[in-house]
Amino acid sequence: MAFLLLALPAALEGQTCYSGSEMDAASKAAIDNAASHFLSLSKNGDVAGLRANSIPALSGDFSSIEQAVVTNKDALGAAPPTLVGSYLLDASDAKAPLSRADFYCGIYNSPDRTAFYIPNLPPGRYALVIQKVNGKNPITLSLVLQNVGGAWKLAGFYPRQDSIAGHNGDWYLNKARQDKAQGKLHDAWFNYLTAWDLTAPVNFMSTPQLDKVASEMQSSRPSDMPSESAPLSLTANGKTFRVTELSAVPVDNKLDLRVRYQNPNAGDSNIAFQDNMAVIRAIVAKYPEVRDTFDAVIARAVNGGQEYGSLLPMKDIK
Repeated sequence: MAFLLLALPAALEGQTCYSGSEMDAASKAAIDNAASHFLSLSKNGDVAGLRANSIPALSGDFSSIEQAVVTNKDALGAAPPTLVGSYLLDASDAKAPLSRADFYCGIYNSPDRTAFYIPNLPPGRYALVIQKVNGKNPITLSLVLQNVGGAWKLAGFYPRQDSIAGHNGDWYLNKARQDKAQGKLHDAWFNYLTAWDLTAPVNFMSTPQLDKVASEMQSSRPSDMPSESAPLSLTANGKTFRVTELSAVPVDNKLDLRVRYQNPNAGDSNIAFQDNMAVIRAIVAKYPEVRDTFDAVIARAVNGGQEYGSLLPMKDIK
């Protein structure tokens, strides 16, 4: 009854989720085999093969997936994969593209329940398969598939590291809680974000564990975090810049702080480099606690389509 009550709103909207043993054997085998084939292509660096077996909306602009395949090729081929979960997401009864498709899998209030919230989803039958490769640098590959003419085609490609600098999501979550207790709110925020990225296979997935991390994370967001709509005004190199992003990014298995800011001279590498160095030093001076969390700071000067980036190791920031 609990499952029916949960599934009813989704069913009314033409959205149904099946996971594991809920799928018929033929569908599960076809989905898992397709995902295994796409992982094999990925670890061999066969970008052309992946593109040829993807849906038209994806194959038309494949550059980001190509970069992801090249970047993660070695990690994906480091060990035999382990299937974590496979889900059949059926929105074939929808009458039009869904502004947000909600798929609920499992029993309501069960610790094993899973949900997916996918925006702008056309009607159709989809699948999501999560596979882990536990090599030297563990990685999780989540693939979204779409059934086209009876064949499962690639519709989404999401590789995520399982650890950074030898630490997994639980480590970063505990570190975030420690930072929060010590009043180091910016370090706490970045460590919460890192914990989320290492724990969540995809951003549109919900589980009781992920929901708890998300709740803690959102309640810990510092009030002065910049965004496109609320940039941070920062004085550096005798100029005032608008910082639109501060984020934690993994680089070469280390955690770096990335700063994106508006700079009309982003197209001039000489000026942009000097401004980047000044912005990096100004950010670390404003938030000195970040020295404890990051290995380096990356500044990216942006002006429309022009962008210029520079990196400075934290040990070199005086």
